[in-house]
Amino acid sequence: MATDRLYSAEGVWVLSEPGCTRVRVGLADYLQQHNGDVAFANVKPVGARLAAGNQLAEIETIKAMVELHAPVSGTIIEVNPALNAGPEAINQAPYEAGWLAVVEPAAWEAERPGLLGPEAYFAVMQAQVQQDLKGL
Repeated sequence: MATDRLYSAEGVWVLSEPGCTRVRVGLADYLQQHNGDVAFANVKPVGARLAAGNQLAEIETIKAMVELHAPVSGTIIEVNPALNAGPEAINQAPYEAGWLAVVEPAAWEAERPGLLGPEAYFAVMQAQVQQDLKGL
């Protein structure tokens, strides 16, 4: 798990870009592992306006269709072009080459406190693992 970024409880990471107001978003390693190999990634297009909690992307894996929600409000200003040809980058390098989009946040200062730090997200992951184990 990367400790240099924030997370939604769902498992979408947010990394502030140095020297600007943009944030890069992607799937946490646990989320991509939990859902299996990514076969297709459909991210909202550049220019799409998002409200926190709205659909940001849809990921098709060998196990399921996974709808991912925007961790912050804003406008998509870049979509990872590598995902069209190689969506498996999400599995291979979820914190590097497998990022989903770059967003210009609309209310970063207001929404940032609602995101989880690495320790808090780790606790959410542990709770999910315990829940999964109970279901076995």
